[in-house]
Amino acid sequence: MDSPTSTDEYMPVFYVGQHESKRSLPVSDHVLRQARDCSYDMLTTPITTPLFHSRVLTLLSNHLSNGKASSGELRSPHVPPLSAVDTPLTPNENINQLVGVVSPWIDLSSSDPLVYNISRQVLELEIGYAAFCGFGSVIVLGPNLHRGNSDGEGIAQYAHAIQEALGIGNYIQVLIKLPIMDHPDYDVEDQMGSLHPFARPEYVEEGGRQKVDLLGTWDAWHVIRTVCKYNARLSVALSLPRHLPPPNVQSRWHSEPLRLLSMTSQTFVPNPQGYPVLTKDHRALIFKYMRIRNPPWILLCDVGPIPALSDPDARIPRADGFIAPEAGVDAVDSPTPAEASQSHEQQQKSKGPKDPTPHLSYVRNLQRKQPPRTTLERFGAGYQDYLQGPLQPLSDNLESLTYEVFEKDPVKYDLYEHAIRLALTDWVSAGNPASSPSGTIVVAIVGAGRGPLVTRSLRAAEDAGVRIELWAVEKNPNAYVLLQRHNELSWGNQVHLVQSDMRQWKGPGPTSNPTTSSPQPSARNYKIDILISELLGSFADNELSPECLDPLLPLLNPTAGVSIPASYTSYLTPVAAPKLHADICARVHSDPTAHNTPYVVMLHAVDYLSLSPSSSSSPPTSTTPFVLPAWSFQHFPSSSSSSSSSSSSSSSSPSSAATSHLTNGTNKHNKRLSRLSFPVPHRGTCHGLAGYFEAVLYGPVTLSTHPNTMEQKSAGMMSWFPIFFPLKEPFYLPGNSSLDVTMWRETDGRKVWYEWMVEAFLDSRVEGEKKGKQRRMRLGCSAVGSSREGGCLM
Repeated sequence: MDSPTSTDEYMPVFYVGQHESKRSLPVSDHVLRQARDCSYDMLTTPITTPLFHSRVLTLLSNHLSNGKASSGELRSPHVPPLSAVDTPLTPNENINQLVGVVSPWIDLSSSDPLVYNISRQVLELEIGYAAFCGFGSVIVLGPNLHRGNSDGEGIAQYAHAIQEALGIGNYIQVLIKLPIMDHPDYDVEDQMGSLHPFARPEYVEEGGRQKVDLLGTWDAWHVIRTVCKYNARLSVALSLPRHLPPPNVQSRWHSEPLRLLSMTSQTFVPNPQGYPVLTKDHRALIFKYMRIRNPPWILLCDVGPIPALSDPDARIPRADGFIAPEAGVDAVDSPTPAEASQSHEQQQKSKGPKDPTPHLSYVRNLQRKQPPRTTLERFGAGYQDYLQGPLQPLSDNLESLTYEVFEKDPVKYDLYEHAIRLALTDWVSAGNPASSPSGTIVVAIVGAGRGPLVTRSLRAAEDAGVRIELWAVEKNPNAYVLLQRHNELSWGNQVHLVQSDMRQWKGPGPTSNPTTSSPQPSARNYKIDILISELLGSFADNELSPECLDPLLPLLNPTAGVSIPASYTSYLTPVAAPKLHADICARVHSDPTAHNTPYVVMLHAVDYLSLSPSSSSSPPTSTTPFVLPAWSFQHFPSSSSSSSSSSSSSSSSPSSAATSHLTNGTNKHNKRLSRLSFPVPHRGTCHGLAGYFEAVLYGPVTLSTHPNTMEQKSAGMMSWFPIFFPLKEPFYLPGNSSLDVTMWRETDGRKVWYEWMVEAFLDSRVEGEKKGKQRRMRLGCSAVGSSREGGCLM
């Protein structure tokens, strides 16, 4: 999880391009040089020429006028292959600085089969030639959602055409250009010579959908990427309007594979000095999206031409991000389109800004003013949404580098030290008798690793002014060598070292470790007063902390013994994570269990489907997730005939002695079952479950990975990333539905694994029932996921 030091101060670099809808010149080497001199990184270019456009229009017009297309069942005309006059492009060394634009005049969502077939032929010709030339990416205009039958086959057939195009260009990235929300005002006007007006009357439905649908565009995208099977070469080019949608819509797009953010001059607002600036909300959105693992490009559309194209010797000011103070002043209010147009006219009449590329200069200035990364962002650089398999801490011996990564978290160890100091102070204040024959408090650290908790325990005892007898148990023979060295050089041989699996340790005493070179205690075994461990995993119990501690709890002082941690609770919430789903699908070829593996992952580009009540209001003002507890484990002093691990889960309770597995080989008391119900206010797709935990170390000292409490309880803690339980098939949910999650913690005495499934419900009125009577209608359920094959070995 660690990242190189060189990335500590890294900030995302904005990759900015320029697009002109009516670019009059071909993008020559000279145009590219001028654009680079201005500080543009790329330019867009049409793939075909106006001559090709005219040829297709003539073909279609003649076909219709000759009466050969009076029925949709007739064969569509064949669009001839491209010729030299049909495209300005040739393969060259600068092609990687260009993004191709598929002809916007085609209509892939047309209800007329004739128009659709010609549009599809054009798409395939252009994609094929762009792939031949070596283009890395092409932009395809998304389906128009406000023409006639916009909810039916139009989007499906559009998606099918994109799927076929992906098969033609085997290495090309296809970017679907879509507005951030479905709003009639954001529809692109038909291009001059569009094929849409050629649709025959019998296929045209009047009165298309005109209302605003905040997630309508996302819904269309979901159909497209589902038909294309989450193809890794399919992504979104998202158009940003002047007025942004609510946070839940922005969060939804944040979870999708964004490749490009498109902004026009209308996205900007003029500040009092007439310079184009972005609103506070737009800046926050851009800064958020730029923290994605692979940041999207920025495309400035129709914000003015490349300056000085006619004068190759002209001196062009470079947009380096340093702008005049007045150019960075915020706009007072977000003006209406009419107000913005009037301001623009006034600016043109006046001298106005002297910067020939003010929009580019402003964006470069935003790049310089990005907020600093948090400690967690710096620590996790490169690991956002990166799937990691779970550890096998009992069956494998960890390497030193793995220990080192976790030891870099000062927050966790500060909390542990605080908890140990409080426990020692409370022990003395309460006058509890110590278990050591010498009268000192016995502290045992199990799973000591390279010794960070040993150092913290010694420091806590010194700060509290309390004498302790300290034991450290570690099964890893390699780590044990380092513990011996630390004991000699750093700890003054104060620590009794034991090389053993903690589950076989008999407790402090002469039989603990016959080969130890540490000072020998008395001739009999005795109890532990304070037991310290750091065995928690991303889901609290997934690295077998309960199984490890069960045999040790009878060794605790029966009257006042303390376990640190004292308890921990696992939490769940459903998430949309299309990128993770696509990555898991790509692994299936080499790992058949990929969909049944719980992954440790630094969740970043995900969308929480269940929101807290304040976030579910209309319009929502935040995206606070609704997270529920699955189950808990508590550890306290126990005899071999009483239960040591208790559960607060309503669906399970300890059914046998915690140490009974030592005699009968079972671990049934550590099984768990939880059934949770999550409200889903907005439609979306569930790709899996995000898991977190909270732990009580001692008294008021807690640590948390829970997204709603982490900042209050353990801000900046880096030791644990969340866990992700994937669904084999994405699960679509309508708005105002509920998602029930059933989770099992299973064991067979040899290993521990999880099983999980989800069910969707919708409240509906039942005919014939009493007025107001409602019942839950089941919409569907997922397959049961099971990590049994790769379970954690005991």
